[in-house]
Amino acid sequence: MSAACGEPGPEGLQGWSPGPGGHSEAMGSGPCPSPSTPTPWSLPRWRAYVAAAVLCYINLLNYMNWFIIAGVLLDVQKFFQISDSDAGLLQTVFIGCLLLSAPVFGYLGDRHSRKATLSLGILLWSGAGLSSSFISPRYSWLFFLSRGVVGTGTASYSTIAPTVLGDLFVRDQRTRVLAIFYIFIPVGSGLGYVLGSAVTELTGNWRWALRIMPCLEAVALTLLIVLVPDLPRGAAEKQGVVTVGGPRSTWCEDVRYLGRNWSFVWSTLGVTAMAFVTGALGFWAPKFLFEARVVHGLQLPCFREPCNSQDSLIFGILTVVTGLVGVILGAEASRRYKKVNSRAEPLICAASLLAAAPCLYLALILAPTTLLASYVFLALGELLLSCNWAVVADILLSVVVPRCRGTAEALQITVGHILGDAGSPYLTGLISSALRAGRPDSYLQRFLSLQQSFLCCAFVIALGGGCFLLTALHLERDQAQARQPGTGIPDSQDVNSKAVESERLLPSTGASPEDP
Repeated sequence: MSAACGEPGPEGLQGWSPGPGGHSEAMGSGPCPSPSTPTPWSLPRWRAYVAAAVLCYINLLNYMNWFIIAGVLLDVQKFFQISDSDAGLLQTVFIGCLLLSAPVFGYLGDRHSRKATLSLGILLWSGAGLSSSFISPRYSWLFFLSRGVVGTGTASYSTIAPTVLGDLFVRDQRTRVLAIFYIFIPVGSGLGYVLGSAVTELTGNWRWALRIMPCLEAVALTLLIVLVPDLPRGAAEKQGVVTVGGPRSTWCEDVRYLGRNWSFVWSTLGVTAMAFVTGALGFWAPKFLFEARVVHGLQLPCFREPCNSQDSLIFGILTVVTGLVGVILGAEASRRYKKVNSRAEPLICAASLLAAAPCLYLALILAPTTLLASYVFLALGELLLSCNWAVVADILLSVVVPRCRGTAEALQITVGHILGDAGSPYLTGLISSALRAGRPDSYLQRFLSLQQSFLCCAFVIALGGGCFLLTALHLERDQAQARQPGTGIPDSQDVNSKAVESERLLPSTGASPEDP
């Protein structure tokens, strides 16, 4: 190989610089290997773990933004004078903008710098969140619009960050790191409730919760720029052998490929069912618990802000604890069960969702008679739902080739939100308002209206379990196809032979590169 061409070493591609889209280009002139030649690529282990830690921290902030409004929902309703159906529309606008933006960010993430795209998203959501805290109650429509812009910014992170982790780690390492990453979905969601309620309690003004978040996000943006590398796509796959350059498929070709990938299709529908239930519960559960305590005579009704935020605090802590335990439990069960059953991941998802359905049903039905039993079954339902977050991400990364992962994440997010949590908070609020309209105006009837609007969640989550059972039927075939030569994921048994063949194709340099 010419000295002008970079020679791969143990620390990565020496003498290669990232070109457009994160691909590598040789510096200098002279005969260089073909762009499609497999080239060793590696990253020091400590840098990979530091980058993963930064991405986990940003994921925490991402999901705090999702549910910080739900933690102060009663105060927001009093401040802007909006009904249940309009309050549910707040989350629908947020999710709607997120799902419209996700395909755009998925396209950008597969073709351009992922670090730059993530940075843009953080700037967008933190700026919109800060500005929304200064909106007058006369301009409630502007507050709705700002939540939509926050959703647009978070779409970049939800779409691209898992693909970066997929390029940092492989096999069991990837499963463990994804488990930690997805722990921050329930943890961030729970801390969103906790931050909103705690700040409102301390300051007497719910808007200060939105003003604290941008300070944390400024730290996150700095850490992202300094510590997270802009990796080639597929960088960590199978002992560091990746395909540099090569022809790009079009977005339509990627979508057609994913539409024929039945493991991806059925798991996406399963994720959609999860999103529907978590969206409805996450937005309305604190108010449901507040009204349950009013019915039991444990709490006075809220007539002016600030409203009592104890239920948001309790639900937030419950979400954090069950999320931590659930994600770890699901990931560890998947890692161990895979050793005896290659279809372990979708089977674990199916079992947890089918068990969660009766737990959620009992939590709703028992709330008017015994609040303690309702909390217990709600906690069990959240625990079982949380078991799936890391596992479903691992399913996607194992059945989709690296060149399509950003698009796959975007499509899964888009479909999951369109049919899931984009509409479920609004639908729940709409049903609740419709039921209340035909009943006497009392706190008991308000509570029963909200309770009955929740009951469809138990049915939807059982359907999600069925979708994961269908995923298990196609998993092995789709994983094998994703590892075929030419897809960007070589089979493990072929890695060494392919590396030898690639060295024979390169001009001799008199010294062979180190094996990373």
